[in-house]
Amino acid sequence: MDKLCDHKCGVARFLTLLNGPWATLIVRELLLGPRRFTELRGALPGISPHTLTSRLRQFEENGIVTRTAYAEIPPRVEYRLTPLGEGLREVLEAMATWALSIPDPVPDAAS
Repeated sequence: MDKLCDHKCGVARFLTLLNGPWATLIVRELLLGPRRFTELRGALPGISPHTLTSRLRQFEENGIVTRTAYAEIPPRVEYRLTPLGEGLREVLEAMATWALSIPDPVPDAAS
């Protein structure tokens, strides 16, 4: 089996758990604290309700997020990172630091 496809490879496992273009952005928002579904949607323009629901369910199944439903009228549901999910803070901060270290592209003189 190719090393990149090996389920024991940390990078491959990370990419499997945080697959899709929205996954890391959802985690980024939850690193700020508990959020309601509508708060997450508002912070992530362009994400569909289906995609957000799907990612949150996947995170919940993998122990990255907890979902708490409060018995109120109207119902209130909050999502928060578990300690495992909080462990992604350093990963995302390292990604952001690396991305900001890359020089901006030089504009093409012909443009």
